[in-house]
Amino acid sequence: MSSSTSSTVAEVPLPGGTPRDDANVRHLEDDAALMLRYRNGDTRAFELLYARHKGPLYRYLQRTCRSKEVANDLFQEVWGKVIASCERYEARAQFTTFLYRIAHNCAVDYFRRASRVHEQDAQNVDDVAEELPASDQVRPDAAISEAQLRADFRRALDALPAEQRDVFVLYEETGLTLDEIGKVTGVAMETAKSRLRYAVAKLRAALTQHQPAGAQT
Repeated sequence: MSSSTSSTVAEVPLPGGTPRDDANVRHLEDDAALMLRYRNGDTRAFELLYARHKGPLYRYLQRTCRSKEVANDLFQEVWGKVIASCERYEARAQFTTFLYRIAHNCAVDYFRRASRVHEQDAQNVDDVAEELPASDQVRPDAAISEAQLRADFRRALDALPAEQRDVFVLYEETGLTLDEIGKVTGVAMETAKSRLRYAVAKLRAALTQHQPAGAQT
């Protein structure tokens, strides 16, 4: 992500009536065209799709499952299902919605198989801020504060109910609209909006101590 944890939570807009302004929205119609080309035998089209979506997809899976090893397995499973589904693919929905619906279902299946056992290895799921400056560019106390912020954010994210965490991570990582997130998770748009509101409120509350003076509400 391109901002620190505190600014990510503090600045994420609470969903309202105004559409999300995404300067970096990918060309989703091009995605559908690439998928159709791949369905017709163009392997280069698949390579382009993979290159475009591999980063956000992997971050979504890693932050959702809280385990690098599980994310690796699910990442392969998702792309395998995309390949297996190419013959049936129709460009009636955005490719991104199609992709993350598969990813969401794979994650749900994982948690069902694991009986929702909490993963202990969460140290890899902290891709929520830019890399820290080199040690000679930052005071030790600032580095400690940043590390504490990331740890607190990770704990707060893990503590969210699964459905709220899923919506928040989808919103942060994928560029999907709330309507599309609703389709991915199988709920109405208003339900997705409500879950995002609750997630943002809980994360903000958990990180109150890290917010600048005067920024707390």
